[in-house]
Amino acid sequence: MKRIIGLCMAAMLLLSLTGCGAKAEEKDRLAQIKEKGYIEMATEPYWAPNEFIDSSKSGDEQYVGMDIEIGKAIAKKLGVELKIVPLEFSAVLSGVAEGKYDMAISALAYSEERAAAMNMSIGYNINQDEGNGYGFLVRAGEEDKWNSAEAAREAVIVTQSGSVQEGFYKEFIGECKELKLVSSMTDGYLAVAEGKADICITDCTSGKLYADANGGLAIPEFRFDVNTDNGARVACPPEGTDSLMEVINEVLDELNKSGQIDAWKAEYTAYAKTLGIETN
Repeated sequence: MKRIIGLCMAAMLLLSLTGCGAKAEEKDRLAQIKEKGYIEMATEPYWAPNEFIDSSKSGDEQYVGMDIEIGKAIAKKLGVELKIVPLEFSAVLSGVAEGKYDMAISALAYSEERAAAMNMSIGYNINQDEGNGYGFLVRAGEEDKWNSAEAAREAVIVTQSGSVQEGFYKEFIGECKELKLVSSMTDGYLAVAEGKADICITDCTSGKLYADANGGLAIPEFRFDVNTDNGARVACPPEGTDSLMEVINEVLDELNKSGQIDAWKAEYTAYAKTLGIETN
């Protein structure tokens, strides 16, 4: 009887170990992607030249831009199809953090908060111009009025929900007359232009392009004291994606070194203009 019990226990242990192995294998995102034959990429398609919509096309073909090309390059490297999931920006972040999608490519800037919630790649589209960085977009003539974090506490502030700019507000400003969160940075720019907000916390390169194109807006000298030279990132779910991220980083390294990302940026900046879409 003891021998039978011992054999049964050994069999149960073997099954449990086999089950653990199967469970670990199920968690490997790269294996899942290759098995199903496609990779799902979440993106907010309203940020040209990174990702935007060509309404003359349909299906996944309507989504175009530099980030879309990066997604295609990753899918090609994996030998699978690319499926694009268009979402609002906050849903892009929560979706990949919760493991709903295989990766997110949507002009994602690095932050410690994001790095803690998801697996983030090496940088791409890196801009080390000291004149850029993150700061304020304000109405022209009010650059001196809104030129510090202290002054901003007396302002109505707007920025994109879920963005690193919202994080900068929490870290460096903390309180203000009123904080408004919008689904896109363009909505934030419009709020300032229309007098519904005094300051939009923004990427200064994007903000200046918008100000120059539309008039009546300006970028003060103030910049948040943060590292801005690490570019955009590809994000994956936090669990079971190390092998997938190795491939993604390999692709990004190749694209960075070849200059292909810069070429795509120029190509899709021109493309967006033919559609009457403002670039960021």
